[in-house]
Amino acid sequence: MNKKLVAALSGGAALVLALSGCGDDTDEKVDAYAKKVCDQVQPQLEKIAQANQSITSTAADGKPEEIKKADSAAFQQISDAYAAMSDSVEKAGVPPVDDGAKTQKEAVRELDDTAGAYAGLKTSVDKLDTKDQAKFAEGLKGVAEDLDKVNKVGGDAIRKLQSGDIGAAMSEQPGCRRPAGSPSANT
Repeated sequence: MNKKLVAALSGGAALVLALSGCGDDTDEKVDAYAKKVCDQVQPQLEKIAQANQSITSTAADGKPEEIKKADSAAFQQISDAYAAMSDSVEKAGVPPVDDGAKTQKEAVRELDDTAGAYAGLKTSVDKLDTKDQAKFAEGLKGVAEDLDKVNKVGGDAIRKLQSGDIGAAMSEQPGCRRPAGSPSANT
C-alpha cells in the first residue's frame, strides 16, 4: 500500500521541480531573478527528496507504527519545504516579465496551498490506528488517495512561473535542478 503513497509523492516532487524550465534566454534581470529564487529553492528540494526517501525506506518492510512515524515526519518536512519555497518566491520580488506580479502572487498562493495540504496529510497520518493492521492499511490508502489529489491540485502558477524567460533562466541555475536521488516525474 505504501508504494501508492510513494508514487503519489513523486507527483508532488514534480510540481516543485517544475520550477526548472527549458530555454536559453540570457537577459541579466531574468537571470538574476532566477538565481535569487533557485539559490533558495535548492535546500528545499533536497529536504523533499530526503522526506521521500524516508517514506520509501520504511514502505517495504516497516511496521505500522514505523510507517506512521516516518510518513508524519516526512509530510511535515515537505510542508515546511513548500512554505519556505513560497517565502523565497515572495522575497525574490516580482519576476521581470509580463504579468510578473500576477505570476508571483499565483506561485506563492500555490506553494502555500501545497504546504497546507501536506500539513493536512500529516494530521491524517497522525490519526491512523496502528494497533489494527486492517484499519491502518485502509487509513493509509485514504492518505494515499488524498496525496494524489494534493499532487493534482493547481500547478498552473508554478507552470506559469517556469514558462518563458523565467523558466529558461531557472533551467540554467544549479539551484533549480533536480537533486540527486529525487524521484522523476514519471515514477
